[in-house]
Amino acid sequence: MRRIFIAILLLIAPLVLCAQSSSVVVSGQIRDASRKTPLQFVTVTLHRAADSSLVAGTVTGGDGRFTLSAPQQGNFHLKLTFLGYATKWENMVAGRLSNFLDLGQIFLSETAGQLHEVTVTGKQQDGINAKMDKQIFSMANNVARAGGSVLEVMANLPGVTVSQEGKVQLRGNEKVMVLIDGQQTALTGYGGQSSLENISVSAIEKIEIINNPSARYDANGNAGIINIVFKKEKKDGWNGKIGLAGGLGALWERKENFPDIRPQYRTTPKINPSVSLNYRKKRVNLFFQGDNLYTHTLNKNEFTDRYYSNGDTIRQQLKRNRRTNVTTMKAGADWFLDEQNTVTLSGLYSREKILDDGDQPFFDNQLKDRHRLWQFLEDEIKTTATASLNWQRLFPQPGRKLEATANYTFHREDEQYFFTNINPTFTGVDSFKLLSDEHVADISIDYTHPLRFGRAEGGIKFRRRYIPTNMRFIPGLNSPLDTAAGGWANYSETIPAIYGNYILEREKWELEAGLRVEAVRIEYDVNPNHRTYRSDGYKYTQPFPTIRVAFKPANDSRFSLFYNRRVDRPNEVDIRIFPKYDDAEIIKVGNPGLRPQFTDNFELGYTKSWTSTTLYAAAYHKSIDATIIRIASTIPGSTLIYNIFQNAGRSFNSGLEANLSRQFGKTQLSLYATGYKNVIRAFSVVNEYPVENVFSADREEMISGNLKLNGNFRLAKKTDLQVTAVYVAPDIIPQGKIYGRFYIDAGVKKTFAGGRSELTLNATDLAGTLRIKRKVNGKNFSYISTDYYETQIIRAGYAWKF
Repeated sequence: MRRIFIAILLLIAPLVLCAQSSSVVVSGQIRDASRKTPLQFVTVTLHRAADSSLVAGTVTGGDGRFTLSAPQQGNFHLKLTFLGYATKWENMVAGRLSNFLDLGQIFLSETAGQLHEVTVTGKQQDGINAKMDKQIFSMANNVARAGGSVLEVMANLPGVTVSQEGKVQLRGNEKVMVLIDGQQTALTGYGGQSSLENISVSAIEKIEIINNPSARYDANGNAGIINIVFKKEKKDGWNGKIGLAGGLGALWERKENFPDIRPQYRTTPKINPSVSLNYRKKRVNLFFQGDNLYTHTLNKNEFTDRYYSNGDTIRQQLKRNRRTNVTTMKAGADWFLDEQNTVTLSGLYSREKILDDGDQPFFDNQLKDRHRLWQFLEDEIKTTATASLNWQRLFPQPGRKLEATANYTFHREDEQYFFTNINPTFTGVDSFKLLSDEHVADISIDYTHPLRFGRAEGGIKFRRRYIPTNMRFIPGLNSPLDTAAGGWANYSETIPAIYGNYILEREKWELEAGLRVEAVRIEYDVNPNHRTYRSDGYKYTQPFPTIRVAFKPANDSRFSLFYNRRVDRPNEVDIRIFPKYDDAEIIKVGNPGLRPQFTDNFELGYTKSWTSTTLYAAAYHKSIDATIIRIASTIPGSTLIYNIFQNAGRSFNSGLEANLSRQFGKTQLSLYATGYKNVIRAFSVVNEYPVENVFSADREEMISGNLKLNGNFRLAKKTDLQVTAVYVAPDIIPQGKIYGRFYIDAGVKKTFAGGRSELTLNATDLAGTLRIKRKVNGKNFSYISTDYYETQIIRAGYAWKF
């Protein structure tokens, strides 16, 4: 009955895809056929091929150049007329790939010319991006999770799931590159992802999901790219938006604590004031976004039963009460030097303060004998500051553009843990302090040139990244901390890159081909007194090709075949040599011997549009070499479990997905479904920490997927209702599986005062069904864990636009 209930709910739900439409800018230059001189005042008109109706018109300037717009996809005739010259017609087919087309030089003569065919590209209005590699979601349409974080909103987007560790996954894969306004920053991580739960959605305009990135993007992120776009208006004068959202979570106790520990957080407050301001006057545009996210959260409430081959059983609970205060500000100015040149200077600042009160008791199987109680206070401050300078040069030829960008980012992680280790015979007090500074400098130059049947683009990029870290352990009585694993470690990364793309479009087919070449050098110098690890590093120079071929049987349908090669380098925290004790007996440790994983991606996609319905379907396959996974193992004579990243050999991910969206009057219903098979081949690795031991695993495979059904309902008096239902099937994880989960979110938005004011009310996990359960099988041990963390939150918010 529950499955039937879920299915019914899913049939009435929404996926809010933001369609974008744009016209095609057509340009060229008219010259005399015999003298080759530019012709001024030539009349250029665009007509529909079907009925010869006039669409647009212009005249050439003193240099013979003209520019006009084709408003939509279709067949057109371009008519060129000038006194004393023969009228000339050009057949034109508007496409989808490029917003700009350069027809080059067109010659008029005093004799009759012949008809030539010219293909002009553009975009159609479609739920999925025309190339089918991008989906765009407006945060203005986000009702069910308004007032929350970017991570919470992403969990409801198609193809996106969130792992137990809070990592965003695309098609079940967490190797996702997260960008802010098209750039990697320390705020969300370089090559990986971080702090998405601490970015308020109130500052965000839209989120883009790019499944098949072109060579223009950095080569990392085999699962794809998520681009977070901050709000920025360019209207004249003052305009902006001020908002306030608040809420409560953990309204009831989902599972009671083990005996004799501090209480769980209840009725946790959430407060999020935000402001977005813009001022435009003549040649200057000033912008500012700021928000403060203050929350109390039951961040983790995980119950774990560990079973050992010698018959021992340990039952534990890890409860973490978290207080978070995050301030984020972004400000800048656009300076329009003239019609062709624009300079933008911007900065981003974020300060995140985290206080975690943790309790972790360890009991026997009957919960009668407590072995020990591990309590901790985590006091962490993360500070990020980014400065960016951008120069954009627009040429007289529309669509021809040169852009240069320089970025510098500083990120500091200042983390302290204070532990109280309560045993039957003694109590020890331990602590450690970690200080990590990240310095990143990026310089890039990009050039775009429109062509007669598409465009060409290319560029170069240079990155220098340096991260010195220092870990200091302060042991107490009978300390369980591995103090010999502390000290300093310095990470450095140098990456020059060059890329080129070529896009060609004709009436029935398209080609997009690109190549990016990256030369990577990684150095990791560690404290020579470290008990296990030594300095290490690697380097490579490799090409990363991308190609897409499309066939268009009709204007409202197309098939596309994609291929690209990508790389995922280990993050600095993945190779960090220090053990982490937020879980006292399942300990995470980095591995400086970790190497990049390389992925070959293949995808066949199909899209079809009707009057009020859009269908997108795809079949994909990923082949991954040197797969990066975290391995759990023990050492003889100890019940401690060490989680260490390793390269596990080859793995595969193959699947199907479909996205169907339908508009019924004022109601939009849509369904996203994906099913995939994950395979990890048998492998054997050597774990060096804390002592050398060999771990071997047999081949693992599982079929998984997820369903997301959403419904947007326009009610009376400018009121919108949104309902979201999500089911995530069981999936494979290293050495085990994660169980299925299901939840329902709902929200309502009321707009008034001519659209300038809005009220929102929403609730997450209405039925209280969301929890994370997993099972791990290791050598001589296994464990099952279930996390009853905070999932039910009620929020209300008000926003005023001016």
